[in-house]
Amino acid sequence: MIEALFGSKNAERVLIYIFARQEGYAREISGFYESDLKSIQMQLDKFEKSGVLVSRAVGRTRPYMFNPRYSFLTELKALLEKALSFYPAKEREELTMNRRRPRARAKTL
Repeated sequence: MIEALFGSKNAERVLIYIFARQEGYAREISGFYESDLKSIQMQLDKFEKSGVLVSRAVGRTRPYMFNPRYSFLTELKALLEKALSFYPAKEREELTMNRRRPRARAKTL
């Protein structure tokens, strides 16, 4: 939808995903969109080098989130919020549903 502004579809996907869930890591994002891991990693690196995103190490995982010191953060979030409102309802719901707790041991699927 707004890929022309960011240069690629994966750049839009990365920003929308992190906007909807507040943070995310490369394998999680590529798995959600069923896209190539390397291209998602390259987009995350690009946004981190430009100061849009920041990351931290959590074990072997590197979750990314928006840089609170980024100058245009409020404008970027407003643009992403508007773009997300035009996504199909099913995809919007999947993006915002953030289940990370493990399932109970005896719970059935």
